[in-house]
Amino acid sequence: MASNVNPTVRRRRLGQELRRLRELKGMTAEEVAERLLVSQSKISRLENGRRSISQRDVRDLCNVYEVEDQRIVESLMQMAKDSRQQGWWHAFGDIPYSVYIGLETDAESLRVYEPQIITGLLQTRAYAEAIIQGGSPEASEQENDKRVEVRLRRQSRITAEKDPLRLWVVLDEAALHRVVGSRQVMREQLEHVLEMSRLPHITVQVLPFEVGAHAGINGQYSILEFADAADSSVVYIEGVTSDLYLEKPHDVQKYTVMYEHLRAQSLNVEASRRLVERIAKEYAR
Repeated sequence: MASNVNPTVRRRRLGQELRRLRELKGMTAEEVAERLLVSQSKISRLENGRRSISQRDVRDLCNVYEVEDQRIVESLMQMAKDSRQQGWWHAFGDIPYSVYIGLETDAESLRVYEPQIITGLLQTRAYAEAIIQGGSPEASEQENDKRVEVRLRRQSRITAEKDPLRLWVVLDEAALHRVVGSRQVMREQLEHVLEMSRLPHITVQVLPFEVGAHAGINGQYSILEFADAADSSVVYIEGVTSDLYLEKPHDVQKYTVMYEHLRAQSLNVEASRRLVERIAKEYAR
């Protein structure tokens, strides 16, 4: 599903370059905002890639930073133009986590810790329908159907024949026992997890109840990594009304160390498969 021009990633790269130019100029975001008569939050959102950026914005910022090389200005303006194109997910309308989808679409690898449910990239349709309906009881049927289709469309990243997303998932044992939809839905879901876990680029480990307190006790998170060295890793934490993206090296490193502890505390791959298989058989009774 990855395309040559991913608008989310383009915005992110452009924002990083604009931040670099500002820092080279020795200016604060507040000083730039004052010069352009805009809010400081706008400058911050442009630099972190969370806001769409126009070619006019780029031109104005380059003027403030006194960028004399016209080739650099033109390159940045082309990036701004590319960043305003639409990814495949825009066809589904307003998606709350569209920024994340853009990052996931371009990521090389993804590490996920899920304490409550089976992670979205490994969900069956029936399980996804039950999860989305249960989590959004006030949403319309049409809205929930759209979210299901987006979730299933995202899964093409792990089923692609060429350069599939490398996925490592740590599932809390609670996710295996929580009956979502029905016992039949759960049996089919766990059988699907087993099948997917046998693919060479997908690893699934289970964090057993017996571990007790552990490094992921504060909740779900994901770590996205990219092939291009210019794209720093991102920690994604999903929220109810807003999501959190952490990109500072110190933050990413802290969550990476936490994930290594989770992997060490989890059952190994074969033991994890045996546990998933055993619980799947229990649902068949």
